[in-house]
Amino acid sequence: MTRAITRLLIATALAVGLGAAAVAPASALTQDEGDVWFGPELDWAADSPDGYEDRLGQTPATYAIRLPYPLDADGRDAWQRAATDVAAQGSVLVLTVEPRVSLEDVTSSDAVAFNDALEELHTQYGTHHLIRFAPEMNGSWTTWGQQPTAFIDAFEAVADVVHGGDSGAEMVWAPSYGSGYPFERADGRLNDLTPTDLRLLDTDSDGMLTESDDPYGPYFPKESAVDRVGLTMFYFAKGEAGASAGRDVPLEVNSAPEPGEFASRLAERWGYTTAQGDSFYERFVVDAGFPFALDTGALYDFALEGDSETAVKQGWWRQVLAELPDHPGIDSITWVEAEREEAEAGTAEVDWRATASADLAKRLSDDLNATGVIRWGPVTEVVTEEQGAAATVQVREGGDEIQWITGSAAVLALAFLASGVIGRTLPRWRYTDESSSRDLRIDMIRGFVIIVVVVTHIEVTSPYSFAALNVIGAITGAELFVLLSGIVLGMVFWPAVRRVGEWAAAKAAWARARKQYLVALAVILLIFFLSFVPFIDASAVMTFTDRGTGEAGESSTGRVYNLYPNADRLLDYPPPWYAVRQLLLLEMGPWPFNIMGLFVVLSLAYPALMWLIKRRLWWVVLLGSWATYAVHDLFPDYAPVSSQFNAVFPLLAWQVLFTHGLVIGYYRRQIIGALTTPIGKVLAGAFVVGYAGFLVYLWAGDTYGFTPAPFSPDLYGSLYDSGYQRIDLDWGRLLDLPLVLICSYAVLTVAWKPLNAVMGWLWVPLGQASLYVFIVHVFFVLAVANIPGLDRTSLWQGTIIHTVVIALLFLMVKKKVLFSVIPR
Repeated sequence: MTRAITRLLIATALAVGLGAAAVAPASALTQDEGDVWFGPELDWAADSPDGYEDRLGQTPATYAIRLPYPLDADGRDAWQRAATDVAAQGSVLVLTVEPRVSLEDVTSSDAVAFNDALEELHTQYGTHHLIRFAPEMNGSWTTWGQQPTAFIDAFEAVADVVHGGDSGAEMVWAPSYGSGYPFERADGRLNDLTPTDLRLLDTDSDGMLTESDDPYGPYFPKESAVDRVGLTMFYFAKGEAGASAGRDVPLEVNSAPEPGEFASRLAERWGYTTAQGDSFYERFVVDAGFPFALDTGALYDFALEGDSETAVKQGWWRQVLAELPDHPGIDSITWVEAEREEAEAGTAEVDWRATASADLAKRLSDDLNATGVIRWGPVTEVVTEEQGAAATVQVREGGDEIQWITGSAAVLALAFLASGVIGRTLPRWRYTDESSSRDLRIDMIRGFVIIVVVVTHIEVTSPYSFAALNVIGAITGAELFVLLSGIVLGMVFWPAVRRVGEWAAAKAAWARARKQYLVALAVILLIFFLSFVPFIDASAVMTFTDRGTGEAGESSTGRVYNLYPNADRLLDYPPPWYAVRQLLLLEMGPWPFNIMGLFVVLSLAYPALMWLIKRRLWWVVLLGSWATYAVHDLFPDYAPVSSQFNAVFPLLAWQVLFTHGLVIGYYRRQIIGALTTPIGKVLAGAFVVGYAGFLVYLWAGDTYGFTPAPFSPDLYGSLYDSGYQRIDLDWGRLLDLPLVLICSYAVLTVAWKPLNAVMGWLWVPLGQASLYVFIVHVFFVLAVANIPGLDRTSLWQGTIIHTVVIALLFLMVKKKVLFSVIPR
């Protein structure tokens, strides 16, 4: 009873303009250029931020979405997707939170669960949220409406938890414009009021609930629960003041707004039959000092005659924008951008959108810019799909990265030196096949590399994963994959030219690139369609959770990136062009598959590069390749293609591996001949031993505390960050590549027969079908992610999984499963 009396006093004070929540004088409100946020409330089932941004030609500062409360699984997923999309534009997310249960049934645990989601998304993306909890609570059309006691309890419970958390979210108290209050003619439930609520709502104490009563004050919670106030103020295309909300239903004709309607609403004059006291704006914005978040829009019914859509919608938003200079407390505007059924139109589906046509969208953009006070995005941290793709390249965890690189280089150097001894003492072990278009040594290396790729992407603990992450030094399977692909293509070009001619060989190469592209599209779409299959969680490959070991560091740990931006829009009919474009340009796709786009682009360039190499202009190819690499080094943010792969494997940098592979493959015999001469052996040995010795020397100085003259004593500690990180293709990784290739090729040459007997049966066939294995392995990654109860840290589980996956891939290659469809 005491609580109810207290609320009654607060409501009465607000009603007479005493400013129960006054915290700032009007003079504190200013409006500098760029103060007002503008954004849409989208129909998220049929639209997306990318689509809206594309239509408007501007990046909105806010986007709004409606969520159920308590939060359910569907609502959580919708919120996650919206947060991901909004983060890509650096916009604020406005949550219209609608209770789906009785307000009395809302529990504190519901608020805790809601706040947990707020904090998680804020941590992941830096998302700033405005929370319109149970808006339009003074209306009779909502299930939570006109229940001041229960509403205030629920609002304050949510606000207390949110304010006690770390999300920085703001609570928005947002009733509906009061004209027509208490709206009994629309859908009144006044007979259901409790005596306590009736006393609270009867602010003029005449024993009745009428338009003379305050439509706002009785619903206002405690001051500390509110960060912003808002007002729902829609234009229902009725034109006249007497035809305000809840009256003259249904709509019969489209009417442009009367001059001055919005200004009259702000003054609390429009649509009332009884004179009001101070306006909502004066009471809660000027006197109480709260920022004002306006929720608005203008509907249009194309089935009715009357004024044009432009006259109705532009007429309304121009009135709204015209009042901004005189009402600097308005700091955000949300415009409904949807088609939906409306009671005001007799439940007909009407159009609230302001960007559905190019002409209307341009008018809106021009009018918004003309105000000089609209702040466009980004207004928060921008987290893009490109960053998500880049985050899939994770460095080693722990502080021993350079030690592993040094140890690997030392072992390779010793193996190289041992190969010279083995070659002299055991000549019968040597590799003897001299085929011009097939080198089984390269196939074996490719087989090893593709197994490394598979094991790395199937993220479970096993001896395989330990070896894949550590035994090949600074490089990953990706570098060798690209380099060796170039070598193989360089080797097979000349035999193809001799067999069918240069032009036919080029056309065959382009046909292969086309097939790779079509297969890439097929894999992307197949994974997408699998996400709709019950009991398949495709998020394991359609999203990526940052481990905090990528380029952004630990600050991004736990951030979930959506790698299928706007994929849902592909199901629209017709699908919007921006979504189709993202698919066709390979801007979406599963993260273990993103390098496929690089192969498509490089395969398209392959015939032109080989045309130059065949004419002994290899030096032009290499000079151009290094010039291109230099462009990337100088302008790392420049992206010649928007495909997903470019964020992980920048084309301007990674082409250097492919082009060198083409030259090495084409001149393989000459290069091998040169390296096996006495001078060649000395030079190769000097590089291998000198490079490994350099790293070991620096390691010894760092380990045993002496200065490795003439180098700085701090050089070893800075080597990893300066040249070896697995995020960028820097000088250290480029040096490690020839080290690995020279040493492994030398060992395979002199000890081929025993090594082939031990591992050739597995590595060679997998290497000869490495592209096939790479394409197929994506589905194994997905399958493993859906194993119920899997413990990824379990050594025995991980060992079994890696063994089984490798065995199945081997069997598929031996049985040539889908070889006619999937490129090899």
